[in-house]
Amino acid sequence: MERSSKSMICFLGQMTSEVMTHWYSADLHLDHERIIPLCRRPFRSGGEMNSMILQNFWERVRPEDDLWVIGDFAFCEDADRLRDLFGQLPGARRHLVIGNHDGPTTQALPWDSVSHMTEVEDPYADHPVTLCHYPLMTWNGARKGAIHLFGHVHLGAIGWQNALNVGVDMCDFRPITIREAASRARELPQHMHWSEVEHNGT
Repeated sequence: MERSSKSMICFLGQMTSEVMTHWYSADLHLDHERIIPLCRRPFRSGGEMNSMILQNFWERVRPEDDLWVIGDFAFCEDADRLRDLFGQLPGARRHLVIGNHDGPTTQALPWDSVSHMTEVEDPYADHPVTLCHYPLMTWNGARKGAIHLFGHVHLGAIGWQNALNVGVDMCDFRPITIREAASRARELPQHMHWSEVEHNGT
């Protein structure tokens, strides 16, 4: 079901109607009331949380863009409700990288791709971008500067050099572009075990 994404994008603030953008996010947890106190989200109810997250997504993702949800789309298994939530997502193409809360009903929604891990050929990245719901120790092209985007940990690790937590809790409840992600990730310190998995450049 997975397919590669090869298309032209431009950076936020330089977009025109002739190009499209890849947007990345994770850990939306739509309809999950308990995530509000667990992650100290600034909402009074699940409905308010859903509305704000979806509004923020619509403010950034245009009708011609690609949206990558890197796991934990919604905390729900009711097929009708999930279809309703899915139908409120913006973008021309919507992709799911499966998280631990994305059951068979979520995976069966009409995503343009569904995968446990994937690489996106985002033209504003120097190398394919590795997406996985779970933070990885290393990934394809990591030693060359390839970026890895993940979720799952919510308010835990923000990431490390060239790897970034793009969960909504870390990104002001908004999706971000690869340029925004790379700018943040390259300022982070190297993972403490980096030399153990990428030693001697071999």
